[in-house]
Amino acid sequence: MTVSMDGRGSWRDNIFIDRFWRSIKYEEIYLHDYHSVRAARRGIDRYIDFYNSRRPHSALDRSTPDEFYFASLPAIQRAA
Repeated sequence: MTVSMDGRGSWRDNIFIDRFWRSIKYEEIYLHDYHSVRAARRGIDRYIDFYNSRRPHSALDRSTPDEFYFASLPAIQRAA
């Protein structure tokens, strides 16, 4: 039996997505009692915006994903 989602067989295949889902569950979903699907979507959308634009990440040297991404754009554009 193969456990890996993409068939590559490495536990590292989905580590970043698994960590994201752990964060969203423990920092948003489990803390709120949503009364509708619409309310859940709004809360999750708000959390994803927070996660990307305001929450520092230790793997990115305490930068947010947005800061890290946009700081790399000039280097990417020069290479193109």
